[in-house]
Amino acid sequence: MGVSADHAATLEAFSKQQNLHHLILSDFRRAMLPAYGAMVTEEASPIYRYARRAYFVIDHEGVVRYQKIQANPLDLLDPQEVLKAFKDSGAK
Repeated sequence: MGVSADHAATLEAFSKQQNLHHLILSDFRRAMLPAYGAMVTEEASPIYRYARRAYFVIDHEGVVRYQKIQANPLDLLDPQEVLKAFKDSGAK
C-alpha cells in the first residue's frame, strides 16, 4: 500500500494510467504525514507542509519495521533496499 499527499482523484487517475494493482491512499489533508515525520513542519521553509519522500515498512500490528525519510524529495530509494526491508520484517 502507498500513501500520498495528492488528492484521491489524482491518485485514482495515476493508478489507472500506470496499471497499478496496489492501493494508494490519499493524505491530502496531511493528517498522517506529521505523525511519521514525513512532512516539512518548519513554518519559515518555502516548502512548509509539503510531504517528504518517505518509505516505511509497517507490520500487521502497526509496528514500523523500517523507515527512511529523504531530505531531498527528488532522491529516490533503491527498490532493492525497500524489498530487503520488507523481507527482513517477516512480512509475507
